[in-house]
Amino acid sequence: MLQVAKHQIKMTNEGIDLLHTFSAFDELGKQRDVSLTGERPLTIYLDKQEIVTLMTMGAQPELLTLGYLRNQGLVSSIDHVLAVQVDWEVEAVAVTTSQKVANIEQLLSKRTVTSGCGQGTMFGDVMTSLDTLSVHCPDFSAETIYQVLDGLRDYNQMYKTAGAVHGCALCSMSGDVEIFVEDVGRHNAVDAISGWMWLEDISGKDKIFYTTGRLTSEMVIKVAQMEVPLLLSRSGATEMGLSIARKVGIGMIARAKGKHFLVFNGFDSFIRS
Repeated sequence: MLQVAKHQIKMTNEGIDLLHTFSAFDELGKQRDVSLTGERPLTIYLDKQEIVTLMTMGAQPELLTLGYLRNQGLVSSIDHVLAVQVDWEVEAVAVTTSQKVANIEQLLSKRTVTSGCGQGTMFGDVMTSLDTLSVHCPDFSAETIYQVLDGLRDYNQMYKTAGAVHGCALCSMSGDVEIFVEDVGRHNAVDAISGWMWLEDISGKDKIFYTTGRLTSEMVIKVAQMEVPLLLSRSGATEMGLSIARKVGIGMIARAKGKHFLVFNGFDSFIRS
């Protein structure tokens, strides 16, 4: 069992195999061995209370669980977490805390199924928490975006091998990739990064968040909760995602491929050569 000294959390290390080999037939009828991404259900229990079942690759289930509980506002401080124990035989993770949530039934009763891949979920008053969130989009240039995209070229290995995944990364303003996570749902990948930041006490205030997925309201809310001021996507954005980015102050850049991108929010901070 892995012991994390900083917060004295008893935590398993139960990442599982990600790729599976199967046979398929191509357009010419030729049989080929292909790789498929693994997908498993993982039910989160918080102090013996069943919270949600997530569909995940299972690469970093402990970080995914921590980030999910953090972003849902179900655990207020990493210091309250005593143990995170994953057991794939029962496809569950048990989280034990020192301070149980007093109004958990009320929070769980307010359930919103989001547009995330595999149907993400938001509980409680996550939307109203935006009223207390405010970040400042830093100055950035086209070169800033290109450096991030160039730094990510050596990643996305699961996508290149088997597809069927989204990738997310936390990067420095100079383009260095600090952590990269792939999962079958983009909301899982962002939660795993959030869990890592929480566990390692990493601030998001001087970072860029990158995702291959759409910038929906759920994604923008999660990034806002991590206090990351600049959000970059290879894909597009939704109207509500943009509205939240404008409300909170997050710089939003979408459709970033090659040398092209669109600045949807934060253009005042965009330094043009």
